Amino acid sequence: MALNTSADAPLPVGEVSRLIGGWIDRLGAVWVEGQITQLSRRPGAGVVFLTLRDPSYDISVSVTCYRQVFEAVADVVSEGARVVVLAKPEWYAPRGQLSLRATEIKPVGVGELLARLEQLKKSLASEGLFAADRKKALPFLPQLIGLVCGRASAAERDVLENARHRWPAVRFEVRNVPVQGVHAVPQVVQAVKELDALDAVDVIIVARGGGNVEDLLPFSDEQLVRAVAACRTPVVSAIGHEPDNPLLDFVADLRASTPTDAAKKVVPDVGEEYERVRFLRDRARRSVQSFIDREERGLAHALARPSIEDPHRMVDERADQVAALLDRGRRTLGHLLDRADSELTHTHARVVALSPAATLQRGYAVLQKADGHVVRDPDEVAAGEALRARVAEGEFTVRVDA
Repeated sequence: MALNTSADAPLPVGEVSRLIGGWIDRLGAVWVEGQITQLSRRPGAGVVFLTLRDPSYDISVSVTCYRQVFEAVADVVSEGARVVVLAKPEWYAPRGQLSLRATEIKPVGVGELLARLEQLKKSLASEGLFAADRKKALPFLPQLIGLVCGRASAAERDVLENARHRWPAVRFEVRNVPVQGVHAVPQVVQAVKELDALDAVDVIIVARGGGNVEDLLPFSDEQLVRAVAACRTPVVSAIGHEPDNPLLDFVADLRASTPTDAAKKVVPDVGEEYERVRFLRDRARRSVQSFIDREERGLAHALARPSIEDPHRMVDERADQVAALLDRGRRTLGHLLDRADSELTHTHARVVALSPAATLQRGYAVLQKADGHVVRDPDEVAAGEALRARVAEGEFTVRVDA
């Protein structure tokens, strides 16, 4: 419940500790799962002290139990073992310390661990964390590789040596962390996040040698799985050997059977790439040469055609035809002009022969009255009427006498 306190009316430390103890005493017993990190069994002591730690988080709590409680499982429980304890929270007021008083301890068996992992695997798969479309492609030639592994471990040596043997110029950003035990999960997660935050890192390899189920448990931890799923950098899982399948294998963008296999899959072999480049270069050279040969054959075929081999031949052949047609045209036109000239001469002669002027040249005259009417009948004129007489060389006036 809330307390009414102020700067002028504070509670003494002892009172606060007493109140906290009272609240905790009202809590019932709970089943707690964790990993034993410290175990103290003093000879002759009736109480056993141990520390129970959450492998996924940096949280631990002290546990005490009577010797007979621990003796029941002493043969199968040691430091590093996972256990489930039935305990009641206790508050030690003089030191302000919380602990658990265990009344029963049960070791977590391998079968139970595997069943829990299978249940977690199904849960994460239903969220789509293992979906193939989420996986990112690895770069062809990574310039900087992030490596998370144990310090001076065989896994580190295998990755570095094989990668540098395949591509001597490759560089690594190594993070040495515990790869088993209670401190493994948070430090592996932290290392993965640090490498993912580096823009220069092209791919991250999480590597560990083989081990039993308990040793590989950190790489099936939900916190680590979700951290890898959130990475923007491609992640390669190289945990254990071929039969080992921690959950990290399913969420990683690529699963390698061993650390050595990871180096081979991430880094290309310089010798193989050189041979591939040589093969492609030869193939390109053959393709270009084939194209040139084909075009040369086509050009030679085109040049062998009569129209290309002797381009003036067609003009020369047509020149004679044009000359013949031109001469023929000139002759035809000359004939037409001569005929037309003859017809024109005949027509002109006829026109001249039939012309009134020609009649006048023969001595005839045309009489016209004053209004220009031609006199054709003597009855058309009267005595004394003046007429105009038109002859070949001009005209003059005459007067009718009778």
